[in-house]
Amino acid sequence: MSDYILVQHEPPLATIIFNRPDRRNAISYGMWRELASTLADLDSDQDIRTIVFAGAGDEAFSAGADITDFQKYRSDSQKGALYNDAVNGLLLRLDSMATPTISMIDGFAVGGGCELAIATDLRIASAGSRFGIPVARLGITVGHQEMKGLVNLVGKGNAMYILLSGRLLTTEEALRIGLVNQVLPKAELKDYTYRLANEIANLAPLSHKVNKQTMGQVLAKPSLGDLTPEEAILPLTQFDTQDYQEGYRAFLEKRRPSFIGK
Repeated sequence: MSDYILVQHEPPLATIIFNRPDRRNAISYGMWRELASTLADLDSDQDIRTIVFAGAGDEAFSAGADITDFQKYRSDSQKGALYNDAVNGLLLRLDSMATPTISMIDGFAVGGGCELAIATDLRIASAGSRFGIPVARLGITVGHQEMKGLVNLVGKGNAMYILLSGRLLTTEEALRIGLVNQVLPKAELKDYTYRLANEIANLAPLSHKVNKQTMGQVLAKPSLGDLTPEEAILPLTQFDTQDYQEGYRAFLEKRRPSFIGK
């Protein structure tokens, strides 16, 4: 684990911190790859029920890809393809995670930092934070995976506005178009985010997993007419779990359920 990525392992929660405050937590080529590996480990850890992403310091969640990497890794299309593989590896990992993920955004979430936040399940921001993907200022474009995530979250029109204008959105704008889920005063951001993370962690992990899988199927096959038999029955598989039996008994007994993820 590099010094640029810190992991706080406090079951049922884990926090991943981008630790480059002097560079607004810019994400280097190596960090993209390391983050994907770190997430794979956390997703297989049965003790971790929710993962929170945060940036070190109070200036930025992440200002995106580290521009000092560009000469080495993005100076032509061949090198750019390898760099995109690293970015896509992380975004695809986030897309396939069973464990819920939350971006706790305090400050700038720009470029790759914004794209990473979009790939998490929820985004909670402090008032005054800024968001954008100003690739046209550099003469580059976003890849297919980044574009898919952006359009799925905010729709074609809002995605076009973000990309064509190159502007940084305020928290009010980001909340209005659905780019973020909640906006809190800066002093309340951490407490609110971790309270939400714990609430999620205390619910049935298999319900979260299957809901995320079902949502992915709906987005991939919106007509629902070409679902495979396995995909069609997926939501019903929860009735065969120990957690369903526990949740049902707890409801009847008027007590808090204790879910085990089985």
